[in-house]
Amino acid sequence: MTTQQTAALDKLREQQSGVREHTAPWMVAQQLMDICRHDPASAELILQDLDRPAMSIVEAEKKVKAYADAHKNGSFACVPPDESDRILREFYGLPAMESGEQAGQGAPEEQAGGFLDLMDFLG
Repeated sequence: MTTQQTAALDKLREQQSGVREHTAPWMVAQQLMDICRHDPASAELILQDLDRPAMSIVEAEKKVKAYADAHKNGSFACVPPDESDRILREFYGLPAMESGEQAGQGAPEEQAGGFLDLMDFLG
């Protein structure tokens, strides 16, 4: 992990400590931490933005909530993980995920025949 990634994670934890655990802004920080762990370039951009109040995890969560409110069905609202990832990447100006990629993805794809090759996890 790079120093930028570590600094971004520290900054996210700092902001996360200012909100109640398991609330929407807290979860936004969790998702941003996953992005930072898997993408050093994104971690650097997030780190630069987090010092600006308008780019805090609370402000980012407002963008996710706006999507949820716009797609509300009765009293139920949900934001799928890939959509939340897209919203956060757009908000922080991060590069888009490659087609078919998911945030936090790291495990090998399932092999033909319905089996995982455990050797893919080693090394």
